[in-house]
Amino acid sequence: MRGHVKKRATWEYVAELGPQPLQRCPACHKRFWITRERLPRCPLCQGPLEETVRRRQEMKAGFASRRAAQEALTQVLSSLASGTHIEPSRLRLSAFLIEEWLPAIQATIRPTTYLSYAGHVRIHIVPHLGTLTLQHLSASHINAFYSRLLSEGRGPNKGGLSPSSVRRISATLHRSLRDAVRWGRLLRNPVDLADPPRLGLAQTEMKVWSGPELRAFLGHERESRLYGLWLLAATTGMRRGEILGLRWGDIDLEAGRVMITRTRVLQGYTAQLSEPKTRRGRRLIALDPATTAGLNEHRRRQRNEGLAPGPGGKDTGYVFTREDGEPYHPERVSKLFRRAAREAGLPPIRLHDLRHSYATLALQAGIHPKIVSERLGHASIAITLDTYSHAIPALSEEAAAQVAALVIPD
Repeated sequence: MRGHVKKRATWEYVAELGPQPLQRCPACHKRFWITRERLPRCPLCQGPLEETVRRRQEMKAGFASRRAAQEALTQVLSSLASGTHIEPSRLRLSAFLIEEWLPAIQATIRPTTYLSYAGHVRIHIVPHLGTLTLQHLSASHINAFYSRLLSEGRGPNKGGLSPSSVRRISATLHRSLRDAVRWGRLLRNPVDLADPPRLGLAQTEMKVWSGPELRAFLGHERESRLYGLWLLAATTGMRRGEILGLRWGDIDLEAGRVMITRTRVLQGYTAQLSEPKTRRGRRLIALDPATTAGLNEHRRRQRNEGLAPGPGGKDTGYVFTREDGEPYHPERVSKLFRRAAREAGLPPIRLHDLRHSYATLALQAGIHPKIVSERLGHASIAITLDTYSHAIPALSEEAAAQVAALVIPD
């Protein structure tokens, strides 16, 4: 690699970057420099890429002395020799995120994940950081961004976002800039150098029902059309989308087993079927006799309504449906649960809190956390222990008493 310095109005350097390889997309006419790895397809249109070469020069002026210009040139030539050089660019963060990154990843992730990323980009990241150039984005900019989200992230005079919400937005920004590094746009990810807000102890607190409260709720709803749904949620800890995605073919009532292979989730406000997020999300759950009996009763009720599989039934396949046989909208089920809890005179909790109630009661009953984790479909037992640490002290106290009884003399 070669270069030279010269003086015009100020001292400047000119670095010969040489005939460096690039990939060109014939469809959208974008060029991608091959600085670290070759892209399998165009990040924008997913079309095939052509490889070619192009001579490039890098020039920078404004140095006060020949020595300063020479030192900067030496750094450029050194980074070129080590393969770590990133060509200066005026590409703004907003253009990179909206025009390049979001279109590139849309086909590679779940639709719900894409909507979450797009919302973070358009609502939070671009309004605060979008005018900065991609290469000038620093950890100090990102820390200031976190601070603004915590103080005014909901909008003017509406307050800030919670630390957990800010961390989710930070994860989106980190993913996008990680791809920028992989595509040769950045040398390193500035989010790695920033400090997202810590989650306080309040983040681990959750509203759950005790055993007697849960028993009272199920007793109040015993004749309800959705009793089977509430019972399944309370005795298995299944998620709302997993329950609403169940079909009768997923349930073996004779063996007392339910297989989770799909989930009914929201994309915007539209409900659609999707696959579980993780490998452990696809799981087989054992049912207790009371829950099996409740589902049998639910199926008989559906048959009487002409909605269940069998002679004369309108077979929509779903286990839990409206009176017309169509599957419930997830938000409608949550609304019905809040109404039922209010009518039962119980403390208000979310439908998802039945899952938390199940996990808490199971751990307090002494069920091994590994079993609880597998039934909940967590990616690891660590998630279970971190999420439900409030239930662990009781187990620790019991263990302490049992060990003490073994070693302390009478």
